[in-house]
Amino acid sequence: MTKKTERAHVLLVEDDEFLANIYKTKFEMEGFKVSVALNGEAGLADVKKKCPDIVILDILLPKMDGFVVLEKLKADPETKHVPVILLTNLGQKDDVEKGLKLGAADYLIKAHFKPSETVEKVKKVLHV
Repeated sequence: MTKKTERAHVLLVEDDEFLANIYKTKFEMEGFKVSVALNGEAGLADVKKKCPDIVILDILLPKMDGFVVLEKLKADPETKHVPVILLTNLGQKDDVEKGLKLGAADYLIKAHFKPSETVEKVKKVLHV
């Protein structure tokens, strides 16, 4: 079952408000519904509350880091099916491997991906 992008709901968990707004605008221009959480705890709560189609998750977050959020999402039967793309500045091989091992659908390094490319990755994961 594929959803049209007009309906696909992206939850962006990013503590940099400026950057979050850039991504939010780009996703909205592409027809996505977007919610933003500014820390790990809020992001985890929002996934349960808002049931997004996909989560874009930073790793370096206040209150709870992205790895912990990812682990909790994948351990919860209610949220384990939600695809998570890690979008971070942590580019070390160990971090990438850890993220993918924890169940991330993809691992994007902010410096290497423009917002438009991130949107394309999301479309690919959601098959839209």
